[in-house]
Amino acid sequence: MKQLKSEQLIELLKKRLNEEKYEFHFDKKHDKLRLNHKTIDKGMELSLPGILAKYNDKQEAAIEEVVYTIEQTFNAMEQEKEQGFQTTTQIYPIIRATSYPQASKEGHAFITTEHTAETRIFYALDLGKTYRFIDESMLEALQLTVEQIREMARFSVKQLPTAYKKDEVAGNLFYFVNVNDGYDASRILNESFLTDMRALVEGDMTLSVPHQDVLIIGDIRNETGYDVLAQMTMHFFTVGIVPITSLSFIYEDGELEPIFILAKNRVKKEQEKQ
Repeated sequence: MKQLKSEQLIELLKKRLNEEKYEFHFDKKHDKLRLNHKTIDKGMELSLPGILAKYNDKQEAAIEEVVYTIEQTFNAMEQEKEQGFQTTTQIYPIIRATSYPQASKEGHAFITTEHTAETRIFYALDLGKTYRFIDESMLEALQLTVEQIREMARFSVKQLPTAYKKDEVAGNLFYFVNVNDGYDASRILNESFLTDMRALVEGDMTLSVPHQDVLIIGDIRNETGYDVLAQMTMHFFTVGIVPITSLSFIYEDGELEPIFILAKNRVKKEQEKQ
C-alpha cells in the first residue's frame, strides 16, 4: 500500500481544491497545513499526521473526507460574513483536548467549561454541514449570555440520536457511537444516555473519546478488557482527524475517573489486603 508523505498530501489537496481560492502554508516543523481563503481573509489549520494515518487506512476516501470538511468550513465562513449569525441556530457542546487553543486566531477567548484533566468543553454554532466555535466576541451578536449558551448546549446534546454498534472481544462488550455528525464525542455529556447504558453494563463501565467522531462505551468484565480498551483507544486516537485523548475513563455514580488512577488505586487495595 502506498504510504504518503506530508508534502505529497498537500499536492493532492492542491489538485482537489481551487488553488486560486486559497493560499497554502506548510509548517514543516509542526507538520501542519494552514489554508487561507483569499476572498474572505480567513483560514483554518490542518494537522497532517492524522490525515496521513487515515489515508494509509482508507486511501482515496480519506482525501474525499478532508476536502469535503475544508469546503464546508469555508462555505460556512462565507455565509457568516454575508448574513451574520442566526440566533435560531442550534448550539452544541464540543469535546476537545485540554491542549486545544482557548482563543480564536483573532485573539477572542472561546466559551469553555472544565470537564476532566484530559478534556474541555467548547461550544459551537451548528451551521448545517459544519460548525463554528463560539467566542466572547460573538455573544453580543447572538444576544446570549454564557450560561444561556451552556444551557442550550446541554439541551441540544440530549436530542442527538444515540444509535450504537456493539462488539465483543475476549468476553468484554464495546459499544461504538459513530453517527459522524461532528458531535459523536459530545454524547459523553448526555447524562440520561449514560444512565441507560450503565443499566446495560454488567462489568466496569468505561467511556472513551479518542477523537471527535466516536464515543466508545466499554463493559469491561475481565482484566484482558482493559488491555483491549487501551489498544483500541490508541488506534482510534492516531487515525482521528481531530484527536482528543487516548486515555479512557471509568464511569461511576455519574463521575468520570481516568483509568490509570483507578489502576493505581486497585493495586493499592490489593496490597492493603495482603
